[in-house]
Amino acid sequence: MAFGPYFLLATLEGLVTAAVLALTALGLSLVFGVMRVVNVAHGEFYMLGAVLAWWLASLVSGHPAIGFLLALIVSPLLVAAVAFLAERLVLSRLKYEPEATIVATIGLLYIIQQLALTFYGPEARPVRAPFDMRIALPWFGYSAYKLSVIGMAVLLMLATWILLTRTKIGLLMRATQSDRETALAFGIPVGRVYAGVFALGAGLAAVAAVLIVPTQQAHYLMGLDPLLLSFIVVIIGGLGSLRGTLVAALLIGLSDGIISMFFSPTLAKMLATLLVALVLVFRPQGLFGTAMR
Repeated sequence: MAFGPYFLLATLEGLVTAAVLALTALGLSLVFGVMRVVNVAHGEFYMLGAVLAWWLASLVSGHPAIGFLLALIVSPLLVAAVAFLAERLVLSRLKYEPEATIVATIGLLYIIQQLALTFYGPEARPVRAPFDMRIALPWFGYSAYKLSVIGMAVLLMLATWILLTRTKIGLLMRATQSDRETALAFGIPVGRVYAGVFALGAGLAAVAAVLIVPTQQAHYLMGLDPLLLSFIVVIIGGLGSLRGTLVAALLIGLSDGIISMFFSPTLAKMLATLLVALVLVFRPQGLFGTAMR
């Protein structure tokens, strides 16, 4: 294949990576932006979404679209419920102290991971895509499902933006983010807002996992890379910035897809880490973040 088609293929793969990464990183950014909690277990919520997607899809016989649709709806809800309970039973009791919540989410990481290993097993298992079509391009055929992943991720990002900027729930979240004490004084149920935000962040990670698992495989150790890449995206884009998350995810996703195809995945990760270091040195609040006062 000539350079042009090869570059186009790498770009398409990078866009798919960027779409899934944007959803995952958005959940992490929301949790820190509103709650000021570093959720180290975020990658395990992603993994749990993929594992539950495999389990739910395996319950349904017939056309794979039925099982996939069931997984796409139910898996994020189950993961969000787990995150909601974890926030109420653990994080809220720790009063959201930064050091304590980091340790607590590390513990939650290992609990979810070991539960998945116990009940799911160490095998990597595939989930069938809801449809199997290829778009005929002049040089090669490309998966229509992968293109649909990009479209669905864009729609979900838009829905999240509408939720944050055009609804009462979003107003409560933004008020809590701006000043927790003032929000409490005005009668805003900050505890419930925090629980909802934590559940929403985990649910977004689970949706991302359900979308990508037909092109990969569900595995109990699959949460590490999404967690690391999400932290990179959040640091570059700026904490709590939807626009920054999208731009940084596109930057990291495209560079990862192109550099991995032409050179090596290791080089892509090294360059991403270097970019994080440069951002931390010259613009610690991120490209679109606001400096802490």
